[in-house]
Amino acid sequence: MASVTASSVAFSSASSLLKKNQVSKLKTVSVSFGGKCFKPVPLLFRVACAAKPETVDKVIEIVRNQLALSADSAITGESKFASLGADSLDTVEIVMGLEEEFGISVEEESAQTITTVQEAADMIEKLKEKI
Repeated sequence: MASVTASSVAFSSASSLLKKNQVSKLKTVSVSFGGKCFKPVPLLFRVACAAKPETVDKVIEIVRNQLALSADSAITGESKFASLGADSLDTVEIVMGLEEEFGISVEEESAQTITTVQEAADMIEKLKEKI
């Protein structure tokens, strides 16, 4: 895959100010390469902040310990609990470990929607904001 660096990128939307986790109705995205401007089709853009890297790392550590995975097993934010060998009981125990480690309380409905390390880390950050 080739790597290309744009000399400028411009966004045009109906609203210039977005609230946290708000989806904009982005009208166009313009990318300029060496004086030539390209305007791809209109997109929907979502501005969202991912969890802090240290939160993701801590979630990975808890998942690794809960599932008794070796230290060299490849776990990333995109890793799905099921693909790491977790069943529904393991997932409940992972959530309990996260609650204990981060001093949070996860509602049952929220716990059932968590399928990846990144989703767990994002949920933790969201819950910590409320404390």
